[in-house]
Amino acid sequence: MGDSSAAFSGHGPRVVIILGSKSDLEHRAAIARALDRFGITHETRVASAHRVTGYLLDMLEGYERDGLPRVYVTVAGRSNALSGVVDANSRHPVIACPPYSDRFGGMDLLSSVRMPGGVAPMLVLEPEAAALAAAKILAVADQQLGERIAAAQAKSRQLAMEDDREVQDL
Repeated sequence: MGDSSAAFSGHGPRVVIILGSKSDLEHRAAIARALDRFGITHETRVASAHRVTGYLLDMLEGYERDGLPRVYVTVAGRSNALSGVVDANSRHPVIACPPYSDRFGGMDLLSSVRMPGGVAPMLVLEPEAAALAAAKILAVADQQLGERIAAAQAKSRQLAMEDDREVQDL
């Protein structure tokens, strides 16, 4: 259900996944699959806050101008300026979902944990959970989406109880 419509159209995506680079595509795929399960339209963009800041700001200006309710999910490792720049230049919620890197032993996540005053992206480390957080934000104004979330949560609880019954017989 990923929507690749024009970024500035009146029918744009409800979730915009912005990657710092193409190397984040695998992490993005897990987010997109979870959004698809909730029936949420989305699109993916690549815009490094470090290398193409002007391009990123122009992109955000177009999204902000169209007035549609949306959530940004930013995926950037190492030095996560992307989440801060997007949040500082948007009135919409931003969820930072940086990929974990064994190379840095998790220390790169620190750039997502602390942001300057007035900049408040939410930090959610698991891609599926980032999609769920975006869905819950959008569900504040979308009753049908809220019902889909409630159904998914009920299914998850049912599976957990089935697991419990299964292990009791061991």
